[in-house]
Amino acid sequence: MRRSTSIDPSYFEQLYAADSDPWQFETSEYERAKYDRTLAALPQQRFRRALEIGCANGVLTARLAERCEKLIAVDVVDSAIESARKRCAGASGVTIRKAQIPSQRIDGPFDLILVSEVAYYWDDSDLAAAAAYFCEALADSGHLMLVHWTGETDYPKSADEAVTALWQFAEGRFTEIRKERHDRYRLDLWRKI
Repeated sequence: MRRSTSIDPSYFEQLYAADSDPWQFETSEYERAKYDRTLAALPQQRFRRALEIGCANGVLTARLAERCEKLIAVDVVDSAIESARKRCAGASGVTIRKAQIPSQRIDGPFDLILVSEVAYYWDDSDLAAAAAYFCEALADSGHLMLVHWTGETDYPKSADEAVTALWQFAEGRFTEIRKERHDRYRLDLWRKI
């Protein structure tokens, strides 16, 4: 049965207390291939300023940092943030901090916002707030990339429901650049108009 409200940070704190890499970001071939595809699908080689929402332990963050002059990566779990900071210690221009998007906002403008495996944790209220934030925080012609696992969960939304809701709440502020369905995930790339 699906949860009716956004998932509280305590849920993720418990996961990380039990396992420092609860989704095997460091070792999973699936995650590695998904990250490869995510980076390959980016619309340009370099970004001036990017935001990664839900950086977890920083495996994707470290790879994304190579493509960004400045990258702000956020998560809600202190231990994950600490792991991400250690992983990205040698990367220039990377800031990793605690923030719960969309209730807490990081000032833009950004040329890229990456939301990987996060939007389906949000209920309609938070999805509406997130859509408004993305429209506000992205620079003109900035890109929003969404990557989400399509399997069954008890999260407030499925991957498809979360992406559809964000599109509807954005009310025509984006154009779709890329829409891909893979074996276990979907990847969506939108440009702000």
